[in-house]
Amino acid sequence: MHILVADDDLPSVKLTSFLLEEAGYQVVKAYDGPGILKSIEERAPDLVLLDVSMPQSSGFDVCRQIRRTSDVPIIFLSARSQLQDRVMGLQIGGDDYLIKPFEPSELLARVEAVLRRRNSEMLNPSARLTQGDITLDPVEHRVLFGDGRMVELTPLEFRLLYYLMQNSGRVLSTSQILSKVWGYDYEGESNLVAVFIRRLRLKIEPNSDRPQHLITVRNLGYKFEV
Repeated sequence: MHILVADDDLPSVKLTSFLLEEAGYQVVKAYDGPGILKSIEERAPDLVLLDVSMPQSSGFDVCRQIRRTSDVPIIFLSARSQLQDRVMGLQIGGDDYLIKPFEPSELLARVEAVLRRRNSEMLNPSARLTQGDITLDPVEHRVLFGDGRMVELTPLEFRLLYYLMQNSGRVLSTSQILSKVWGYDYEGESNLVAVFIRRLRLKIEPNSDRPQHLITVRNLGYKFEV
């Protein structure tokens, strides 16, 4: 799991990063609004730890910008303990709000809880998802097309396509896909993703040799295009 630590306080970033790395997470660091947005676009982290008091743009403003393009989980870390700040953070799209100073064990517990909830939602989607003329039905594991056609998928095919469509336009690495869809991260199984992508193309692409939706991004991974 990759976690983006976003804070302009260098000692705080160093301490938080150390705690996360000791717990087995990979850490990406950013220190201002533009750096945060760039890191999310380029690194696609699994979680963002976001300070509220940031230079140039507040953490609240950055959160609003993130939510325009991404549903990555966000935990606010802030010394601002007023009720209105906590409420604001959750209303604009934050998943949790932790007040500084905090106990290391509480931070790790909050991180684990948010990621566990996120993975549960990802692996067991309950709501229909539509991108362009393609709709996924999680009850029947079917793909519904705008022209009335319908294709049935296996549970793994469905979870893979759901994950790609939920992150439409974003490049997802093989390790990210394995972690989210299969529940583990093992480079030796990287060909597994390619096999399932090929199976999906045969089912949903008009021409599987020239895919319009399931795109391979050389040396990076795969993405879904509307």
